[in-house]
Amino acid sequence: MTKFIGLIGYPIKHSVSPYFQQAALDSYHLDIRYEAWETSPEKLEAVVTGLREPRNLGANVTVPYKEAVLPLLDEVDDLAGLIGAVNTIVKRDNRLLGFNTDAHGFLEGLRQEGHFDPEGKRVVVLGAGGAARAVCFALVREKVSSLIIINRTPVRAETLAETLRSYIGDSSPSLYSGLRPAGSEGLSTEVITLPGQNLSSGETFTHCHLIVNCTSVGMKHSPQESKSPFDIEVIPPGVLVYDLVYNPYPTRLLELAGKAGANILGGLAMLVYQGAASFELWTGKKAPVDIMLDKARKVLIGGKR
Repeated sequence: MTKFIGLIGYPIKHSVSPYFQQAALDSYHLDIRYEAWETSPEKLEAVVTGLREPRNLGANVTVPYKEAVLPLLDEVDDLAGLIGAVNTIVKRDNRLLGFNTDAHGFLEGLRQEGHFDPEGKRVVVLGAGGAARAVCFALVREKVSSLIIINRTPVRAETLAETLRSYIGDSSPSLYSGLRPAGSEGLSTEVITLPGQNLSSGETFTHCHLIVNCTSVGMKHSPQESKSPFDIEVIPPGVLVYDLVYNPYPTRLLELAGKAGANILGGLAMLVYQGAASFELWTGKKAPVDIMLDKARKVLIGGKR
């Protein structure tokens, strides 16, 4: 019987995940189909419950449901629980288990494609949703010296910042004072939040080494397609601008960053590396990363399905 894996999100017309995941599955001659399951909010619970059907192996979860799926699962692994977001669901013995492979994918993309070592660097992150949470925890664990979080809803940014401060053992008051998981010893990142209007100030980015866009601004088929979260005037030359939006490529933000003399990195590598980790969780087989990257690039840039 053919088995199925799905991508749960809304909207997902822009996604290339079904193409590179299917290429990976086909390389092993597995009777498994990876499909895009565009899911409106009122149908999320039913779609996740449907993963328990015998034909289904699990799913990827993307915007805007990485946090919303947590209460619908039977168990969440330690990292996903720490981050507070799930992007991979695996069915085992009819139990739905949640994992987060975004943190791994983000760092692999940063190192392999961006040739960037985050330790000791100053970073600005835009957004405070599921992807941003994974990115921020990954950066703190890699010992960046400072992390500025900017979000259009300030309370979400501050909640994430408080969680991070507790994780690294900050002595400042915290909403999560009991959160000190293993692996947080020796971390000392300074975590700061700024309101959204600071995106129009060049001072926000003057001394940073890395800017990461974790919002959906600029995403194809979104209301903000062809937009950039900030203008060219505030982008310092030499900084690395990492836009997690991968479709279209380049995004408007990356076009502006390139013109400003910044280094640029699109989100395709992160997408593939997180997808490779998900593939291994579903199948127990080593992910053919080269095949996945090649297919993703052909689909995104060359339009070859």
